[in-house]
Amino acid sequence: MRLITGLGEADRHLTQQAASRIPPAIGRPLSAVEEAAESSKLWCGAAVVMTVFGGRRGRRSAVSGLAALAVAQLVSNGVGKQLVDRPRPPKDWIEHDEVEDRPDSSSFPSGHTAAAVAFTAAVAATWPLAGALCAVPATLLAIERVQSGAHYPTDVAAGALIGLGSAWLTRHLPLLPRQRL
Repeated sequence: MRLITGLGEADRHLTQQAASRIPPAIGRPLSAVEEAAESSKLWCGAAVVMTVFGGRRGRRSAVSGLAALAVAQLVSNGVGKQLVDRPRPPKDWIEHDEVEDRPDSSSFPSGHTAAAVAFTAAVAATWPLAGALCAVPATLLAIERVQSGAHYPTDVAAGALIGLGSAWLTRHLPLLPRQRL
């Protein structure tokens, strides 16, 4: 019970710190990354670029990334949010107006983070440079989810774990037609 209480206190403290200490000059670009990632637009766009300009490795990376993203979205949004009905962080914890622009769905886990990490990890396994480039907006997105008051840090951590698991699963599924791409 102490662990759960301690986790709740850490979530509260980190959420309030992130929301109050990140200056608007940084918060605006973080919001732009989140908007680009909404409905997985950013990751689908990256997959198109990899497919068009990356040759065989780009196509393999795009397919792996999108497959992992789909699994992560299914697990996080289709299962996780249905099983864990956690409210978003209280609005009075957040000192800026971004808190008004957040979804009403369950806070746990972060679907945005799950998708970002899944895509990035799957791409990195096939094309490390592209994965490193994808890691930049994925990291910014994870920070934004807490800074905006949309998620607790534990929601983001759970999303990241789901993303890593999804990337691992799609990488190890024998059904993925990697050799034909």
